[in-house]
Order: sequence, then C-alpha cells, then structure tokens
Amino acid sequence: MRKTGWRKSTRSSDQANSACVETRALDEGFQVRDSKLGDTSPIFDLGTADFTGLLRAAGRD
Repeated sequence: MRKTGWRKSTRSSDQANSACVETRALDEGFQVRDSKLGDTSPIFDLGTADFTGLLRAAGRD
C-alpha cells in the first residue's frame, strides 16, 4: 500500500494546544489522525467519498 507523508491542516496554528488534524493519501482513500497526539494518535481510514464528506462538513470543499 502506497502512503504519502502526513499533511497538517493549513488552518492549524503552531501553538502546542491547537486543535489540528493531519491527513495522508493512500492508494485508495485517506487516513486522518490528531496531530497533537502524533504517532500515538488513532488513525482513521476513510474512503474517498467519506473523506470528501468530511471536508464538506468542515466547510473545506
């Protein structure tokens, strides 16, 4: 499975306690995690349609 590197939301600040998410693309879909937790964060696997829905719900489409 091909994975890209994690990308932090452009709406995230560099403050230690900021609410941030990171995403990375997979061959089929995306993964999402909490950037504050880094490598200890749970990782959510989303299909493309689900990821698009998440972006739409967050007002990012």
